[in-house]
Amino acid sequence: MAVAAVSYITATPTTAITIRCPNDTFHQNKKKVGICSQRNSLFSSVNNGKTSTALSIVICSASNKPSSSSSSSSSQISSTAKIRSEVLTPFRSVRMFFYLAFIASGALGGLIATTQLIGALANSTRAPIVPDILKGLGIDVAAVAIFAFLYSRESSAKNAQLARLAREESLSNLKLRVDGKKVISVTDLRGIARLVICAGPAPFIAESFKLSQPFTQDLLDRGVLVVPFVTDGELPTFEYEESEEMKDITTKRKRLWQLVPVYASEWSKWLDEQKKLAGVSPESPVYLSLRMDGRVRGSGVGYPPWNAFVAQLPPVKGMWTGLLDGMDGRVL
Repeated sequence: MAVAAVSYITATPTTAITIRCPNDTFHQNKKKVGICSQRNSLFSSVNNGKTSTALSIVICSASNKPSSSSSSSSSQISSTAKIRSEVLTPFRSVRMFFYLAFIASGALGGLIATTQLIGALANSTRAPIVPDILKGLGIDVAAVAIFAFLYSRESSAKNAQLARLAREESLSNLKLRVDGKKVISVTDLRGIARLVICAGPAPFIAESFKLSQPFTQDLLDRGVLVVPFVTDGELPTFEYEESEEMKDITTKRKRLWQLVPVYASEWSKWLDEQKKLAGVSPESPVYLSLRMDGRVRGSGVGYPPWNAFVAQLPPVKGMWTGLLDGMDGRVL
């Protein structure tokens, strides 16, 4: 499905809404009839000096994302995840190799001890050495069991890390529209911004918007940008004060909330997988906080803790720039 360009002319003569499309197709929908359905994008209307911004994306039947690219993208994600896993844990492969070598050595020693035990039991003259054979066999079995456990634990940790890195790579390939214009990938913001993804019904998004207002400047100082994703198909309203004295804070508020998800189905699929892994109900409103390097540092059910972000995250500018880049919190 492709994002289509639609122009809505409402009953109020002062309100006109235009949404652009990556494939440059233009649909007129003056009578609210057509092939398009609303999802998530950004438009604004002005009423009595206040700007109300609503979130909407228009989807049409034309596809501008070939299916072949998705399959090549998934294979690229897999290879990238493996490379990142090797970089993050460079000695894991060495440990797993030695675990396998010790398992093979113990198994071979156990096989030899078993044959000796059978021979000793069959020959009464060798009965005195049976306790020593049993002792050696016990050591071999214990060694195999211990190193098999260590190998299994290491393998499970590797698989879990690969799965997490693959999910992070999937997230990095999701698309965003910046300020209603340019379309970029999440990965393009690595090293530039710390994203906070708010996913839930329209009232949840609107309330998150209101709760973030006192922390706008502090969040921007820490490189935070918000990605609102509406899950119920409704349109949340963002109200900005357009008066002269509020012009500066309004500009900052729009900058904080300038990102809009593109290709809603892909975002929905990724969020559903995250909720399933975390044991969270699909209908629950959630937030996810990303590190500067694009990895997930925190998540939860309910409204984002804006005050905690301000307290925990270092500013992106100033004398500590670069030194505290890694102080984003542990990776989930």
